[in-house]
Amino acid sequence: MSTSFPRRQVLQAGLAGAAGLALPAMAQSNFPSRPIKLICPWPAGGSTDAVMRAIGESAARIMNNPVIIENKGGASGMLGPNELVSAKPDGYTLSQLTIGVLRLPHMQKMQFDPLVDFTYVACLTGYTFGIVVRADSPIKSIKDLVAYAKAKPGEFTFGSTGNGTTPHLAVEEFAMKAGIKLQHVPFKGNADGMQALLGGHVMSHSDATGWGPHVEAGTCRLLATYGSKRTKRWSHIPTLNELGYDTVSDSPFGIGAPKGMDPAITRKLHDAFKATLEDPKVLASFEKYDQSVIYLNTEDYTKFARDNFLKEKKLIEQLGLNKPA
Repeated sequence: MSTSFPRRQVLQAGLAGAAGLALPAMAQSNFPSRPIKLICPWPAGGSTDAVMRAIGESAARIMNNPVIIENKGGASGMLGPNELVSAKPDGYTLSQLTIGVLRLPHMQKMQFDPLVDFTYVACLTGYTFGIVVRADSPIKSIKDLVAYAKAKPGEFTFGSTGNGTTPHLAVEEFAMKAGIKLQHVPFKGNADGMQALLGGHVMSHSDATGWGPHVEAGTCRLLATYGSKRTKRWSHIPTLNELGYDTVSDSPFGIGAPKGMDPAITRKLHDAFKATLEDPKVLASFEKYDQSVIYLNTEDYTKFARDNFLKEKKLIEQLGLNKPA
């Protein structure tokens, strides 16, 4: 039994189908057409917040479209990545992705699988980390810190931006190599961690260079940095590695989006954020916090994530911080 349709109905159905097929292409060509939310998963007022706002403002100018920074501090920088899991893959919800997204799944149950649930748009820069004490502290060097910790095991306190973050694990690795035990105090971000240090609630703070202005003002003393080489701004300060503790922590970060995003939208976002790396205002924010350009395109950033997921697993196991099987 055959069924016949009027010619007009057939034509209308065909046109409707063509229009449906055209919708994704139209969305791509019109993107972005409304404000983009870029999540900074750290509190306002810290060093990452300042850098992310510079990047967001630059990307907004490049795309001629608003980019709204939304601060979501806490959970070791994972509240932004967590939101990407349930967001639409339309390019309007983005987040900073730190190395923590590749590390924390080895330490605890997470809401995401970093190898499946994100689109790695572009890597842009990376942190310089160090440990500081108050200027009036009797701890004047890493040697003093080690001596104090050996004399009073577990009494020397250090703050960081959260459990499993690079500022936390770098100090844990150093302590393991030095044969000492320290007491870790996690905070939501740089701003509240520094307030705790300056208020005398912790003895030291391990973090990215949000402590820089305090060091330069003479209210804090920088004991060591964690990179593979000394920083340009504090070239007289040794690294943990050169002090003999075999600890190097570099921490690139970039922009992430939900999985399944249209490649054309990913490309537009990639090109815009890559262009921010030529903006003098963005580069000035990097310089202020002793960050350098660490650019990876979408393909290379995705490969970086896969490779470093395995590297982080080994580090976590060495420190004995891996989640129970």
